[in-house]
Amino acid sequence: MDQKLIERLESAVSRLEALSTGFHSRGGDDLSGPDVAVDPSIIAFGDLMDQYIGRFSTAAEKIGGQVLQASKFVQEAFSVQKELLIRVKQTQKPNVAGLAEFLKPLNEVIVKANAMTEGRRSDYFNHSKAAVDSLSALAWIAYTGKDCGMSMPIAHVEESWQMAEFYCNKVLVEYRNKDGNHVEWAKALKELYLPGLRDYVKSFYPLGPVWSSTGKSVAPPKAPAPSVPAPPPPPPASLLSSESSQASSSKPKEGMSAVFQQINTGNVTAGLRKITDDMKAKNRADRTGIVGASEKDTRVRSQAFSKAGPPKLELQMGRKWVVENQIGQKGLVIDDCDSKQSVYVYGCKDSVLQIQGKVNNITIDNCKKMGVVFKDVVAAFEIVNSNGVEAQCQGSAPTISVDNTSGCQLYLSKDSLNASISTAKSSEINVLVPGADPNGDWVEHSLPQQYIHTFKDGRFETNAASHSGG
Repeated sequence: MDQKLIERLESAVSRLEALSTGFHSRGGDDLSGPDVAVDPSIIAFGDLMDQYIGRFSTAAEKIGGQVLQASKFVQEAFSVQKELLIRVKQTQKPNVAGLAEFLKPLNEVIVKANAMTEGRRSDYFNHSKAAVDSLSALAWIAYTGKDCGMSMPIAHVEESWQMAEFYCNKVLVEYRNKDGNHVEWAKALKELYLPGLRDYVKSFYPLGPVWSSTGKSVAPPKAPAPSVPAPPPPPPASLLSSESSQASSSKPKEGMSAVFQQINTGNVTAGLRKITDDMKAKNRADRTGIVGASEKDTRVRSQAFSKAGPPKLELQMGRKWVVENQIGQKGLVIDDCDSKQSVYVYGCKDSVLQIQGKVNNITIDNCKKMGVVFKDVVAAFEIVNSNGVEAQCQGSAPTISVDNTSGCQLYLSKDSLNASISTAKSSEINVLVPGADPNGDWVEHSLPQQYIHTFKDGRFETNAASHSGG
């Protein structure tokens, strides 16, 4: 016992020495000093990394390859956030442009990490996506007040993890009976944020970062050199893919990259895709109600999806949210809704939608490879005429209906286990429920898709065909 205490003290002394003698920012500014070195919040963040990042990295090293590469980005991002937290204590609160420059080191890591999830999917796409999407939680440090458009830091961390959890759960399901290292990796990633980062923010920064009143000011961003050549013109309209063919500097980004792209253009929170009153169809002068797309972006996407129609995310007549023709959009969010409204999702592909609130009912129609994360529905959650839909209920849903659909995975919370699930003309329907242990694995159940009919005593009796392993 004495030996463990000595080792812990030695570790604490080593951290303090590193902070007081050798911690420098990427720009070369000296961030050392007695106040920073002994600050409880900095020491606590170091403990957070030692405890949670250490376990997460150990699991990643056992797997190796692309999983290890994605995990290193997570480790690097947390290291950068620690550096930024130290700088906060010796820096005056910056303006919008200054905040963009201040957050630039974190932005660079996020952009590199996001590149792993682009292009053709690998065998470890779910690992990479879970790791990359989780990094959006680190944007809590950009919170500047109740009017900045972001959720408060604790809520932001929890909401950001919800998107990453969708892919993290897929890793748990895929490997729960195959490889314990992957299961350990997924569990360690979740614990890094919940309770790790969430409890840290709750303890030290529930109202956002505390800037210094006497520290130095953030240097404004440098103007670009005039000798830099202009980007090449976009290709002809006939070569436009489903993604916008704008130059990389203006191409829409997903997740955390979208946040920082907007920061760099002078709007700290536009990338979070919040729905404001002026965006709603009932309040718009043009009455179109399309949310989150500039006129230029809308025009380009209209050409790309001329056959299916333009993408939509709008509230119609104050009662019905319509999400249509969204292709490859992983950051769709509806967060300003109530129990009298419905949500109708049609013609979407390879996209993920979060519904952050209670609504009356949700319908997924004619969608492919669509992910939906929702909290509570008053009436029903329905999937029709679709293929490859994955849905996670985090609250309650009295009725779930699956009709003419192949390949469907439903994740139910404890509050939704009493839901009535009906299926018709559907195949490959799996329902995953929490295990007996709150920290244990999900338990998967396959719903019958074949039935046996026998004529007995003047009538037919119908029984579900058994499923091996079901």
